[in-house]
Amino acid sequence: MFEHQDVYAAINGKSPLPRKVEIVHGLLRERFDFIDRVSVAVYEAKTDLLKTFVQSSDGDNPLALYSSRLADSASMKEILRLGRPRVVNDLDIFSNVDAEHAKRIAARQYHSSYTMPMFLNGDFFGFLFFNSYRKNVFDEATLHYLDMVGHLLSLLVIHELSTTRSLLAVVKTAANMTEHRDVETGAHLDRMSNYARLIAREVAKKYRLNDELVEHIFLFSPLHDIGKIGISDTILLKPGKLTSSEFDTMKTHASKGGEIVDMMLENLGLSEFPHAEILRNIALYHHEAINGSGYYGMMDGDIPIEAKIVAVADVFDALTSERPYKEAWSVDRAFLFLQSMAGTKFDIDCVNALINRRDEVEAIQKRFLEDSLG
Repeated sequence: MFEHQDVYAAINGKSPLPRKVEIVHGLLRERFDFIDRVSVAVYEAKTDLLKTFVQSSDGDNPLALYSSRLADSASMKEILRLGRPRVVNDLDIFSNVDAEHAKRIAARQYHSSYTMPMFLNGDFFGFLFFNSYRKNVFDEATLHYLDMVGHLLSLLVIHELSTTRSLLAVVKTAANMTEHRDVETGAHLDRMSNYARLIAREVAKKYRLNDELVEHIFLFSPLHDIGKIGISDTILLKPGKLTSSEFDTMKTHASKGGEIVDMMLENLGLSEFPHAEILRNIALYHHEAINGSGYYGMMDGDIPIEAKIVAVADVFDALTSERPYKEAWSVDRAFLFLQSMAGTKFDIDCVNALINRRDEVEAIQKRFLEDSLG
């Protein structure tokens, strides 16, 4: 009576999303051995970016840490316009396409693809890709099965992102209370989170960050100062320099942030959320310094990389933003300051990563300009 084994039962466990995608891919290949790659790209409407998120391809990842604007891809826009999957049984038709992703896929000798748009309540949130090294493999029988598996994978991604977004919604609601009390603006948070993503992608190889981790650093970085909710207005909004005692109180926003994160995770039943540690580390340790002079006195090797990344992103935007008490610094002046503190206060790799992406830094500044209301 209980002889039947549910081969997909493993995806109900606590494995991280990349592992679940690998499990589904492995089961899929038992039926269709020509499915060589399964991957997911998620869409961010605010920046029009399609970003690689998770994938399974036996270690081969042609589009690791890759993103591109949807507006720049005519073929992707057409899929979205029609709202239907696309079959390409011979990728040679894209041999003259100049897009970077097309070149990378061709360079790895993938010859056919099936692309499914993913929607949640009618809203587009990304693409699911099936690739094969062979041509002419996606016939009707195969596609019928892939449609079912594709929707299963979409649900897995939706569950992961919905959990993250539910957590973000709660924490951001609390963070908004801080924004109304503090001088930081929504544009600041947009800029610094995008800077954090730039830095994370640049240092990803050294620190073994995959697409999913980079995405969560991006998502969680705006919540670095959540602990300021617990700081009184007399200190938080003081126009002049803080006294030694007041500064000691201000420093407690880091530990308060960690406490708030833990409380929210517990109340939401997300204590075992796979990426909770990234959020916690950002809240607790974004004021640590390489030489141990930070809030907790942690030294270089003990500081989580996500905290190092956010420290550089946050300070750079603070320096280059106009505030009631200061003028905005130029990019050059801010870069020189970061370089002067690299290796003592800031991580050298993170500083160099931001400087190396100057064109993208300036593009972010133009996209997320302050307005008269902040």
